[in-house]
Amino acid sequence: MLKPKWSRLGLVLLPLLGACGPAEEGAVESSALQAQSQDIAVTNGLAFNGLAFNGLAFNGLAFNGLAFNGMNTPEFHGWFQQEPALRDMLMSYMVQCAVPLGQTRTYTSPRTGVTYTWQGNLGLAPDWASGMPSTVKEQQVVSACLAAHGNKYGIRIPMSVLGRNANAVAIPSTSSELTTFSHKEGCFFGNLFNNEGIYAVSDAPPLHVEDSTARGCALSTVKDASIQECQPLLRLPDNCGKYCIADASKKFYASCTYNGVTYQPLTTRIRPEEIYTCGDGVCQVSEKCGTGTIADSCMSDCGVCP
Repeated sequence: MLKPKWSRLGLVLLPLLGACGPAEEGAVESSALQAQSQDIAVTNGLAFNGLAFNGLAFNGLAFNGLAFNGMNTPEFHGWFQQEPALRDMLMSYMVQCAVPLGQTRTYTSPRTGVTYTWQGNLGLAPDWASGMPSTVKEQQVVSACLAAHGNKYGIRIPMSVLGRNANAVAIPSTSSELTTFSHKEGCFFGNLFNNEGIYAVSDAPPLHVEDSTARGCALSTVKDASIQECQPLLRLPDNCGKYCIADASKKFYASCTYNGVTYQPLTTRIRPEEIYTCGDGVCQVSEKCGTGTIADSCMSDCGVCP
């Protein structure tokens, strides 16, 4: 239902711990991070994205290196304690993506005694979540899930996530969900866990220069592929149809191929109101001050720059 420059971020190569669903956060170091990592209210594929890529450091821990008992290893302790707030946020998304709804994963820091609880939702990696080694498809679809939940501003925006888990079971969706989230947004695919990168492609016509969205990774007014605003997530040119094959239901893409590798993707939809227009009287996070009438220089909404 609902790249890449790994030197700056290198998305977390941790074991899949979850699916896209509400997450109870542990101690958070700042109000900004708390806003980003608050509960991600999700029912089936309905989700609040908001994973802020910038500032997340992935140190290359292997996907299968931290199974359920892996959170009690010195390697995990060391990795988590380097940046507890950021890595708590990351783990909440990991668990939401990989683990089924109704299950949780819990970690208690031996250094601070703080317990972190992360709730599952989408169940995209059933083998891994049951304690078996992850499959390549599980790595791919959880990578796609992390990418779909990111945005350039690190704020929470509702969206619909569609696709299949690694065992080809479709994420449930309803007609009301598809009606509410009527604006096609993008497709996401790749593999963070073997350094193949992660990619976003628009599933909608390009935005007009006066329009913008806080999502901003798949949909963009920027046509120059050399300008990347969501690294390590790499926005590819053209649209999903160039890289991906649609599922028979036509609701989402079943596979995407890039650089000779075929991936299992996820497809996203957003509400029409998540597309902002210069001139609507509200200075949105994706708009800037200026003397013009475009999103990057919107005098009517954001005023003239000081």
